[in-house]
Amino acid sequence: MIMNRRSLLGAGGIAVLATQPFLASLANAAPIRNVGLQLYTVRELFAADPVATLEQVAKIGYREVEYGGGGYDAMDHAMLRKTMDRLGLKSPSIHVGYDALLDNFDASVAMAKTLGAETIVLPYMVDKYRNAAAWDAAIVNINHFGEKLKAAGLGFAYHNHDFEFTVKPDGVSLYDRLVKGTNPALVKLELDLYWAIYAGQDPQALIRSLPGRIYAYHVKDMRPDRSMTAVGAGTIDFASIFKLNGLAGARHFYVENDQAPAPYLPDITKSFQTLSTLRV
Repeated sequence: MIMNRRSLLGAGGIAVLATQPFLASLANAAPIRNVGLQLYTVRELFAADPVATLEQVAKIGYREVEYGGGGYDAMDHAMLRKTMDRLGLKSPSIHVGYDALLDNFDASVAMAKTLGAETIVLPYMVDKYRNAAAWDAAIVNINHFGEKLKAAGLGFAYHNHDFEFTVKPDGVSLYDRLVKGTNPALVKLELDLYWAIYAGQDPQALIRSLPGRIYAYHVKDMRPDRSMTAVGAGTIDFASIFKLNGLAGARHFYVENDQAPAPYLPDITKSFQTLSTLRV
């Protein structure tokens, strides 16, 4: 994809200075290091035997994991941390639900710190919040979570699905409301590229509209029928997308496949191998 100064300064109104990290990234692109896995991908394996699952993930070559699903929140977090330390794994971020942050905030912080996480990610909002009044009220809480997590020494981010882009009360998408209504210094974004594209978004335009605000990517591919598949087995041009990372500022690249087929390991192995060859 050919880009010039004018296109970067177009509809998004991005300041000239914001292009400098992007231009530098083109000159200094390097393979993605420390490819991560969102453990929701292997949730059934993880729920049955978390230690063996982490061992298999590390053996493939992953060096980062993001906890989500598989009942991890009720497990022995000290044991999980000890296992990760033994395997050379780190968990930069974990997924914690909205209700847990409302009702069990201190326990969520303690869990994150035991697992060695630096950021808590809000992964999903259920149907009852997907209207203008409920969403705007939730945004108030989301900002508050960000303030409290910063005080606790942790970062905070929001992970999208498709509904944030397709549900548009009064003509304004929930995602736009979230972006405009939250403090960029307190609330970052974990951009699930598959779901954004599924919702009809241009991922490159989206990234350009969010300079410096993207904490991490969720990376899963899309077949022509729009079903999920391993990275490299579908149609998404991740190489072009990741060329914008100097502008986006994403620090982590997590493989995820909500619909990975059993036995799971071939799927996450292909994703790891593909993502490891891409450059940012």
